[in-house]
Amino acid sequence: MAQQYEQPQLDIKKLTPIIVIVGIILFLFIFGSKMTITIQPGHAGIIFKQFGEGLDKEKVYYEGFQFIAPWNDMIVYEIRQREVLESMAALSADQLSITMDLTVLYHPVADKIGYLHDKNGPTYEKKIIKPGIRSALREVIARHNPEEINTTKRREVKEQITEALKLILAKNYLELEDVLIRNILLPQTLMDAINRKLKEEQAALEYEFKLERARKEAERKMIEAEGVRKFQEIVNQSITEKLLRWKGIEATLELANSENAKVVVVGGGKDGLPLILGGN
Repeated sequence: MAQQYEQPQLDIKKLTPIIVIVGIILFLFIFGSKMTITIQPGHAGIIFKQFGEGLDKEKVYYEGFQFIAPWNDMIVYEIRQREVLESMAALSADQLSITMDLTVLYHPVADKIGYLHDKNGPTYEKKIIKPGIRSALREVIARHNPEEINTTKRREVKEQITEALKLILAKNYLELEDVLIRNILLPQTLMDAINRKLKEEQAALEYEFKLERARKEAERKMIEAEGVRKFQEIVNQSITEKLLRWKGIEATLELANSENAKVVVVGGGKDGLPLILGGN
């Protein structure tokens, strides 16, 4: 009778830890790269939960190392200052074409990037910023004449563009930092007319200045002449015939006391003044 051999049975309990370890290794190998993400400085992220409620608009993840479930997606936005350059032509109040170059500085509102993504997505700059700039430029330029935009009201124009654009961005979870007017290009015929006008105004101001200077010089001479006249009146009133005769006597006596030899005749001169005769 042939001898029968029993097949060895596998011990499931002993294999369970090995199966778990292998499963973990395979899981990490397949999904490990999707479970972690490093958010760089100046950026922030939001989670899209594919098997949950979808986009989590409230929770924002900031810079650093972050863990996420492998079936979820981390959407990262740059939240530091961004720059948009825009150039466009618009019609002024008198229907002349004006070309303006702008630099717009802005940044997404960090704790609202979930709402920004939900409303506009990553292409928000194309959808919101550039159309907003064009809209603000058309609205503001249409209020002014070209010469005002390029000269006297340039600051006012910038402030109006800033206010209009700030409202547009705020509705879309973006914050405006500044608007810089790089260049304003007017039609050449208008530039020539403005230059002629400025030259005429400058010449008029120069003429007014010369007239004012001449007027002040005339006033100065009149004041000076009036002073001389009053001085002469005072002198004429104070100098009498007796005073002149006394001064003459004093002068004659001083000459008589000098070292030169001379003859003094008292009362021999005109008006009774001493008469000096001779002298070396």
